[in-house]
Amino acid sequence: MANNLRVGIMGCGNISATYFKLAPLFKGIEITACADINMEAAKKAAETYHVKAMEPPKLIKSKDVDIVLNLTIPDQHFAVSMAAVKAGKHVYSEKPLALSLKDGMKLRDTAEARSVKVCCAPDTFMGGAHQRARKAIDDGALGKVTSGTAHVMGFGMEHWHPNPDFFFKPGGGPILDMGPYYIANLINLIGPVKRVGALTNTARPTRTISSQPRAGETIPVEVATNIHALLEFHNGAAVTLSTSWDVWANRHANMELYGTEGAMFVPDPNFFGGEVLATKRSGPPEPLSHWDHPLGVGNQDHQGRNLANYRSAGLADLAAAVHGNRDARCSLERTLHAVDVMTGVLKSGAEGKFVEMKTTCTQPAFLGPDEAKALMR
Repeated sequence: MANNLRVGIMGCGNISATYFKLAPLFKGIEITACADINMEAAKKAAETYHVKAMEPPKLIKSKDVDIVLNLTIPDQHFAVSMAAVKAGKHVYSEKPLALSLKDGMKLRDTAEARSVKVCCAPDTFMGGAHQRARKAIDDGALGKVTSGTAHVMGFGMEHWHPNPDFFFKPGGGPILDMGPYYIANLINLIGPVKRVGALTNTARPTRTISSQPRAGETIPVEVATNIHALLEFHNGAAVTLSTSWDVWANRHANMELYGTEGAMFVPDPNFFGGEVLATKRSGPPEPLSHWDHPLGVGNQDHQGRNLANYRSAGLADLAAAVHGNRDARCSLERTLHAVDVMTGVLKSGAEGKFVEMKTTCTQPAFLGPDEAKALMR
């Protein structure tokens, strides 16, 4: 196997451009091929990024692909990842890993039997801001973390995504689409979840697309779009997680954690960077001391803001884990636990009772500035 693991992208939709553009920032990986059920999309991506276009079955079986990067729509994640694992490929999937815990466990068992690694987005918790927060918590800045809040609220994907249908079908909805960023970072900061409870509802039976090129089309809503959950962690902390696509405006912070010695204000887990504030008991919130973390440096303009975007860090960490025979930070163990949490939240909302988690996990290894630099070219 070459020093660089060869990556084949499965699915050339909206998100694929991000990986094509950002993967070259990292060592150990090289995107060499792409595939899509729409061969025209695959050919267009291949021409743009100078890789080989292939039909999906051929990419999965190709001897020139070491890692399948699964960027298909959510309800195809499990099938595509399972096919790749059975073909002896390592897999890095967009979130969610699978739409059910049962499927996630099948994928885990098959990967173990084939001796391949499976990882899953998000990798944003590896960003400089969230690792700075992790270090402060590990160093005791908050004392014991006892509670917190997390909010991701907006008015829906139909206002910006060119083809938003899948967001409102089974496998979509705010908890499965946006929840992974928040749950992954909570696992990073305070560890695994013990049980969950939730209230859920759907505000509207249909949505009208306002983005181009399909502005004016009406699409059905088949999932809960307003979800308010309570997560109890193994360390005893209770965290409120609210995810909604039925909110036009709000003033909630993205994430706050409260401990016996102070409070912490964590920036949006959907991004790698941002400012982390903390208090000492009842003192005023102050920025944590600056550090030179490469995954926190602004590199992308987003609505007039210079944001840090390093999606592919988890893919590079997977490659390093394969070469070093070590645990990957976006491991199947942690993303399977996130699936357990998210599907547990939906089950709780449907049944009106707390749901105990069937899985657990460890926190990912801390990623300091030196370790992060080692992943980059």
